[in-house]
Amino acid sequence: GIGGSRGLIDSSLPTAIFLVVYLVTGSQLMPAVWAAVAGGLLVAVLRKIRGEPLQQVFAGLIGVGIAAFLAARTGKAEDFFLPGILINLAYAAGFAVSALIRRPLVGYAAGAVSGDLTSWYRDPAARRAATLATWLWAGMFTFRVMVQVPLYFAGAVGALGITKIVLGWPLFLLVAYLSYRLMAPVLRTVAEASDEPTPDGASGSGQIAAESDG
Repeated sequence: GIGGSRGLIDSSLPTAIFLVVYLVTGSQLMPAVWAAVAGGLLVAVLRKIRGEPLQQVFAGLIGVGIAAFLAARTGKAEDFFLPGILINLAYAAGFAVSALIRRPLVGYAAGAVSGDLTSWYRDPAARRAATLATWLWAGMFTFRVMVQVPLYFAGAVGALGITKIVLGWPLFLLVAYLSYRLMAPVLRTVAEASDEPTPDGASGSGQIAAESDG
């Protein structure tokens, strides 16, 4: 899952700590960097205590570490936010390309959750819903980049920190909810169709399998 309210706090804590310390210390970079790293370590410890998978623990910690290292290396506080901008750019490209080549990522993600990875693809309504939802995700990542890149080049550290938090989980949850509303009805329809008895007594999914074998 996306981690609920605890996930929201975990993901935002290092950035919030970096921003607060940077502003309180009068734009001192290194105290903010070390405070953010400490925040990332705290989040990792809390996740470990909660028994979350180690890959989630290390992924979050590595992300904070890379951002902190880059900012410390260049001496520019705005570089703390550069890895996040680049990651959003990569996600935007990935989702957009998958929609353009008619292999929408949201469809496969929803199929994986439902336990049937590909049956949605044979249904035109499900494909349309998955494509639209995938464009929503591409748009969200693109919007983040469009907002943050000008702030990055302007060196607006305070605004970068605030927009990263505001455009983080709140926007993620909104797009996730819209994707669910788009996909849930069509996936139910696909599931019902696959379970519907056919004249020879086989289920719809069985008939599809038989046809594909023949």
